[in-house]
Amino acid sequence: MELRRATDEDLPALVAMLADDPLGAGRETLDGDLAPYRRAFALVDADPAHVLLVALEGEEVVGTLQLSVLPGLARRGALRGQIEAVRVAAGARGRGIGAAMVGWAVEESRRRGCSLVQLTTDKSRTDARRFYERLGFEAGHEGMKLALSGDS
Repeated sequence: MELRRATDEDLPALVAMLADDPLGAGRETLDGDLAPYRRAFALVDADPAHVLLVALEGEEVVGTLQLSVLPGLARRGALRGQIEAVRVAAGARGRGIGAAMVGWAVEESRRRGCSLVQLTTDKSRTDARRFYERLGFEAGHEGMKLALSGDS
């Protein structure tokens, strides 16, 4: 398995992974219009505070996550690594790909000087919660959100 920065050419596979679960199926569109994803990818890719990572087995994209480094005043001006949108292709689950990607994100956060790494997971994703707990993450906070455009 290889981990590398995502490219625009990876977008069809990434969108397919985002849509391939009960929550994503209602949020993502596989109608062939990648324009909104291309716009978002360009913003993420252009900002050095963000990395969109892909996991490859051969030429096949089998995993993805986004790491964002967030500055803040709290914790004496600490940087935080924020992990988002962790996905592993359905046929590739259970082979350590998710753990390898999250491990990379933790180490990259450390390399960039972050004091902590954080993530959120939907309450309905009980398997994901157990996965993150096995990796050492603790559910120390209750996350909240407010949808602004009908998306959740």
